[in-house]
Amino acid sequence: MPSAPSWTTFVGTSLARRLESDTFSKLVQIQHRKQHLSPSQLCDIFLRPTELNDFSLNVRVRLWLPVLQKLSLINVPAVLRAMKRYSTFGTQADELAGKDGSSGAELGTTSGSNPKRWKDSYYSDEVLFYSMGKYITSGRTPETTQLAVELLIVCIQWMELVYKSGHGVDTLLAPSSKHTVVTNAITALGTLVVGVTESPGIQKILTRGIPPRGTGNRFSRALANFVPLLQRMPAIAERLETFRTKTLIRIEPTDKSTIAASKAIDDILGQDPELGPDSVHVTDLPVMRSRPGLYIYLNALLVGRPLIDDGEIIGYLHNRYQGDMQAMTVDLILAAFDVLADVSARKESNEKEQSKFIARSFLFNKVPLLILNLSNSFFSPLTPEFCIREALAAVDTNIFPTFSSLGVESNYDNMFSDSVRQDFCFACCLHGLLEESSIPALLGDIPMASLPSVRHTKESVLEQCLTDPSKPEAFIDELDNMDGNVGAISQALAALIGKLCRNKDTPSLKSICTKLARNGTHLDAMLIFEKSYTILQPVCEVLDNWHYEEDQGEYQPVYEEFGSVLLLVLAFAHRYDLTTTDLGISSASSFTSKLLTHGPLSKPADSLSELENTQLSGWIRGLFDNERNGLDDELMSTCPPRDFYLLVPTLFHNIVLASLHNSLPEENLKGGLEYLVEPFLLPALVHGITWLSSHLWEARGDANAVLQILTMLISNPPSSSSSTDAGHMFNSVLNIAARNLEHSLRWLQRAEPKRQDIEPLLRALRSNLGFERRGASDHIELESWTKSDSGQGHLVSNFRATIGNLVQWATNPAMNVGPTIYTHRQTLVAIRLLTAKLVLKLIIDEMKRYIELGKGSAVLDVATAMICAPGSASWGELRQPMGEVNIMGVAPLPLQHRTNLREALKIEADVAAKASKEDPFYARLVIRLYRSVEAQMLNLPPPLDILTSDLTGLGTGMGGLPDIGDLSAVSGDMGQGSAMDVLGANNDLMNGLLGGGDLGDPIGGSMDVSDLFGDGMDF
Repeated sequence: MPSAPSWTTFVGTSLARRLESDTFSKLVQIQHRKQHLSPSQLCDIFLRPTELNDFSLNVRVRLWLPVLQKLSLINVPAVLRAMKRYSTFGTQADELAGKDGSSGAELGTTSGSNPKRWKDSYYSDEVLFYSMGKYITSGRTPETTQLAVELLIVCIQWMELVYKSGHGVDTLLAPSSKHTVVTNAITALGTLVVGVTESPGIQKILTRGIPPRGTGNRFSRALANFVPLLQRMPAIAERLETFRTKTLIRIEPTDKSTIAASKAIDDILGQDPELGPDSVHVTDLPVMRSRPGLYIYLNALLVGRPLIDDGEIIGYLHNRYQGDMQAMTVDLILAAFDVLADVSARKESNEKEQSKFIARSFLFNKVPLLILNLSNSFFSPLTPEFCIREALAAVDTNIFPTFSSLGVESNYDNMFSDSVRQDFCFACCLHGLLEESSIPALLGDIPMASLPSVRHTKESVLEQCLTDPSKPEAFIDELDNMDGNVGAISQALAALIGKLCRNKDTPSLKSICTKLARNGTHLDAMLIFEKSYTILQPVCEVLDNWHYEEDQGEYQPVYEEFGSVLLLVLAFAHRYDLTTTDLGISSASSFTSKLLTHGPLSKPADSLSELENTQLSGWIRGLFDNERNGLDDELMSTCPPRDFYLLVPTLFHNIVLASLHNSLPEENLKGGLEYLVEPFLLPALVHGITWLSSHLWEARGDANAVLQILTMLISNPPSSSSSTDAGHMFNSVLNIAARNLEHSLRWLQRAEPKRQDIEPLLRALRSNLGFERRGASDHIELESWTKSDSGQGHLVSNFRATIGNLVQWATNPAMNVGPTIYTHRQTLVAIRLLTAKLVLKLIIDEMKRYIELGKGSAVLDVATAMICAPGSASWGELRQPMGEVNIMGVAPLPLQHRTNLREALKIEADVAAKASKEDPFYARLVIRLYRSVEAQMLNLPPPLDILTSDLTGLGTGMGGLPDIGDLSAVSGDMGQGSAMDVLGANNDLMNGLLGGGDLGDPIGGSMDVSDLFGDGMDF
């Protein structure tokens, strides 16, 4: 490229001054008038490494590229060529070519050129691929035939480069951070190529034969090599493969073998379109209701957020047992004991204590109520007492000993005392399922404790709470009990919260919300009996409609009440990663929706309204100006709590900037932070600390100021210790914010190992970690499933082994045998890493093997249970009342989600039915499994639109606080962190592009990473 020293100086000066986009736009036009350069020359100057920075592309350049495109100074092909010239993919390809002695000329590089490349460009490549893809799908490019040809050729060169760089399928499936960012970049390139292949301009030049001779064949070869690298994005791979084998073949036919393969596929697809799974005759296997079947189902209900819906559980049991009430009740009790035994036996399990609590509470507090419900369908002589006796006789005495077996030696360490059987019998007796006189016979001796003194009902608890203000907090403490009364207490507390919200009794609501938010197990107990939106929807409505009274005297108590109520919502949302739908929020413009989706994001100064500027200035002066009288009623009267909480990240951004520029003395800083740890402002630290965590990740140069603030807040909290209530509230805040902050601090510690101010913060946070309960695996558990000394595929082999162990247990249902170790987290991890389609294939393969071994009924029951098991991603929105309709009278669509096993099975069954003549054994196997699943899910919520969910494949929702592992930026410059978590939503990023929606501006200055592509889904 020709030298352009004035442009090089201009770029360097602009980077040093960190010019905003508006300022840069004006200056770059002046510079362009001074020295005119072609788009390729400009892109080369802006996108190449410099002497001061050769690690990765500066974020400011990514912010300026849309400005240059808007001014028509650059174009998409020029950007892609410059990216390719300096990409780290090129370094990898060169190293591989050097080993093999092959030439790099085919990659499109200039002969003899050896440009200095970025050391790690994967993240910036990913972001720019999405940005360029936006321009292509919007129809803004290519504007001319020449640009269309250039765009096609550079895309071919990019696919060849990625293929030559040696990142094969096995490598990309390895669960490491490096492979994750590489996979993300390749996926982004695949999204870009989809936009190119579906561009009318590209298809037009291919049809007319305008590109150089052989371009079509080269394009086909590049796609054939590139598509297998998109294993984690089957929707993209399918669209590109369809283009290669159908659209492109009409333009430039490939070899005869490819044509023959395509013809075979066409013949299969050309069969009777009405032929479906119900049209194929399949001989049913003998029905087996194995012990692992219900154990798998309950494990999935309790593995993360409690997914408890009485109607669904009862319906599933009736479908599974077809009216056999005795087997239904006995197996339910056995499965609950098995889940508790499994959770307690897991030494490596993350969330072990939380999981143990929730399994115990389910057994003691929920199962008796379910038995009571089922007993309404009992016919004489069947009684609940008989079923309980039968179930307890089958429970392993080595794990759950009776009084008579306590002195007997066993190969097990007794994880439980005799109290488990005793407490369960007491809970059943409390609800009238057992006679008290029958308990000694069931336990083998006279019980050592007595029955609960009183049986609570929802009505009695609610009445006591309404007449005695001290009762609600006392009943909240009883949520930890295992006596069978927790159900009534939970339902009464949910009704009480709703009543207080309707009556606007915020002082009483404040004390209840503060108490509940302190302990995550209280939230678990509530969700075993009530749905999240039942509890939180009235709370969110109160927050959304909160306003000052006309004769408002003091404003500080209002702030304290508002913050305490909000803290409960934040605790629920963060602990379980709830979406706004889970909270019952139907309006995207509500305060709670805005806070949960955009709360941790600071606003650029030029986007603040005049009112927001006034409010922000007032808070800065009130907190840190020692010449003022602190925070007065005048400030809080002009800034309602809702406005303040939306300004908190921007406030912290200004605090960091002031500290960096020495505009805020340490004494003033400490004084201001003392206000922020007062109870009336404390909940604001949730988003304040979250913003600091993200900023620490993205702007390492600001670390000193950020760590100074965090140290004052966490290691030496100014005044939270002076008040018990403030101390409890501060601990609740840290429970919510600790995980993100710990990730950022660990990252900084690895980057700067000599720092001495990080470890004290990590020690201070240690007791607050582990608050989340989302069904996710920690790194230790994940490595145990995926790490292998012999190479790849360990997750696959472990998943096969798990199915095998469950089948062996099902075929050997001996009495007094403990459960096979199983956690539904393994299935969730497998679906996220391998996709539901591949996991389903593994299940079907294992079914083939065990059918040949004569264990067909057992493996069919295990496989059916794994597919029927519920998941949180698609659970909540299917079970709540429809939200408000829009002005056209149309109700909002349910949230889309990642394809689950049931949806993948429906697709596979349709295909198998049409191919039943070619492979009858496989077709019968798949259809048999499909019918078994559908029979057990009869009249339960059906899968969403399979085609839509398979193409978009969206993951989790908007709710909760964004995880640091998923955030690359919240404001200002973006860092070099992974754009997607290893278990995260690769599919989420593509929804806007693949679905034709508005991508937003992925590299714009006001980027909102919680909704990066404007598709309403959480990044």
